[in-house]
This record gives sequence, structure tokens and C-alpha cells, in this order.
Amino acid sequence: MIRTLKYAVAAAALLGLAACGDNGGAGGASGARAGIWAAGSSTVFPFSTRVAETFARTSGGAAPRVESLGTGGGIQAFCQGVGPTTPDIANASRPMKASEFDLCAKNGVTEIVELKIGFDGIVIATARSGNSFNFELNDLYEGLAKEVPGADGQFVANPAKTWNQVNAGLPNQRIQVYGPPPTSGTRDAFLELGMTPGAKLVPAAAALAESDEDRFEAIAHTLREDGAWIDSGENDNAIVQTLTRTPGSLGVFGFSFLEQNLDTVKAETIDGVEPNADTIASGAYPLSRSLYIYVKKAHVGVTPGLQQFVQEFLSEGAAARGGYLQDRGLIPLPEDQLQAQRAIAQTMTPMQRPAS
Repeated sequence: MIRTLKYAVAAAALLGLAACGDNGGAGGASGARAGIWAAGSSTVFPFSTRVAETFARTSGGAAPRVESLGTGGGIQAFCQGVGPTTPDIANASRPMKASEFDLCAKNGVTEIVELKIGFDGIVIATARSGNSFNFELNDLYEGLAKEVPGADGQFVANPAKTWNQVNAGLPNQRIQVYGPPPTSGTRDAFLELGMTPGAKLVPAAAALAESDEDRFEAIAHTLREDGAWIDSGENDNAIVQTLTRTPGSLGVFGFSFLEQNLDTVKAETIDGVEPNADTIASGAYPLSRSLYIYVKKAHVGVTPGLQQFVQEFLSEGAAARGGYLQDRGLIPLPEDQLQAQRAIAQTMTPMQRPAS
């Protein structure tokens, strides 16, 4: 994806600016900034930039600044404090964690508005010319976890070299998967929706989940470091392009990027379910997730146009069925859920601390 200077800068520059902020101290939300600033998920990035384009065109104000840093990076910057050197909005492809909420509170960000904007799925894809896979959920854990149960039930370094060694019904093809880095919400969601439930289908790992939950989570969430899994940065389009240049490889990225590149890549099924708008919205596809934006309430009324920008994000023309965000690949919320999110945006009702 081409990210112009208007919409993105280097993560290092962002963190440098955040470090210069007031961390909720002197100055508060009282500085001046020309326009709205949103940072975070690479999955939410194309939706946020599309809203920014519409908002700039219709409001006549400064064009909002949107940056793709990954969910973790965006929330970290958002939580650095209140004031013009910190983002107004964190874009996220997973819910905010309790530890992140606590970081915000520590730095004076005490009222955060959580808004669900729609659905997305995480796909496992390959080049259109590649082999077809019908993964079972446990195949993801058994193929990609750093440690798996050995013959005696003890955990050992993953020995599988090809997918048919994991499941005889899969192709005899090397295990090489390009995916998002640890700062990515897409990676977090893949671990929670794919690796964790997949591990629980393996008897020795399921037993560990019962006896030692912390060790189980560490094993289920630790991906291979021997070249079978390759961190590929926050740009999902770069993963798509890699699949076409690397025969036999697979990629993990958001459904919206699949839809934009169906001429070159295809999605594989999981438990016999193909990812599409209907299976993701219904939850039938195992790797379905919700997408969010988090708004700093202290900046509403201070950053010009912030509440109006949020309302545009959830407007009928943008987030509803047939809206321009659906054209970009966002799967819309059902009407009742969309109305509920609009009500939260109207009153700017702060969220409660997450349970975990």
C-alpha cells in the first residue's frame, strides 16, 4: 500500500513526538494542533484514510493525519498522555488490553471511548497458482508453534518441515508462512483465534491448559523462529506481494487485503469454511474478528472536528451496508449494532476497564 507523507510518517518519529508530550501533566489537552491524528492498525488504516479523505473534502478543515504503526504501536502512542503531541484516536484490529488501559490511566488518559466499526477476518492465503489447503484448526498450531508435543507427550521443538507431516491431507509443501510482527493486532488475533483454540484440540496441549494455564499460553502463542514463520512488517500488502514472488509460501493477513488482490492470491479454507462477508459476519469462519477505534475523550472539543470525524466513521454513507467502507473491504455491523455504536459516539460514553 502506498502511504503518502500526508497520511503516514515513520514510527520512530511518532514515538519521538509522544516522548516529548506532557504525559498527562502540564498543558493537558490545551495545545494547538492543525487537525485530527489517528494511529494504529494496518488493517484499519485503509478505512481510516478513506474516512479522512471524505472528512477533509466535506468539512473544509485540515486533512486528518493517519498512521499505520500496528495496533500495539498505535495504542502505546495514544496512551502516552493527553495533549497535542499524542494521537486523538487509536485504530485497532483487536480489543484494548487491560495492561494498555492501565498504561493510559497511569499517563492521565482516563476516559477512553471504544467504538466497534465493523468486522474483518484473518485469512491464510497463497498465490492463485499455488496448492489448495483445507486446514483444520489444530493444523495451525501443529505447523506453526515453536514447541509441540512429541511422541511421549513432552513438548519439543517443532520438527515438521512440510504441511503433510502435520496433516496427511495437506499438500507435500514446505512450511513457510509470512505474517505480521508482534506489534500487530492481526498477529494478536491470529494467536487468540487460531493458535490457542487449535492447541486445545491437541490432547497433550489441552491437558497443559488445564494444569498450567500460563505455560499453555506461552506455548500456544510462541511462533516458530526457524524460518517456518517469517515476520513481515505492518504492511499487509507487502505480504500479498511476497506470495506472488515466493512460490509455495503462505501468508496471514486481513480479509480486506484479500478482496483487493483476488487477481493474484486466494484464501484457504479452515474447517471447511471459506472466508467471505457472510461467514465472517456470522462468526462461522473461525478467524473472524471485530475492528475498533479508540477515542481520547479529553481531546473532544479541543481537537477541531474530532467528534464529527468519529460520526462520519459510523455514518450511513461510510459504515452501513453499501457504504464506502464496504467498498474498501470492511464487513458492516448489523443495523442494531451500528445504531448502538452511534449512540456511544454521540454521548462519548467512556469504556470500562477490560477484564484481561
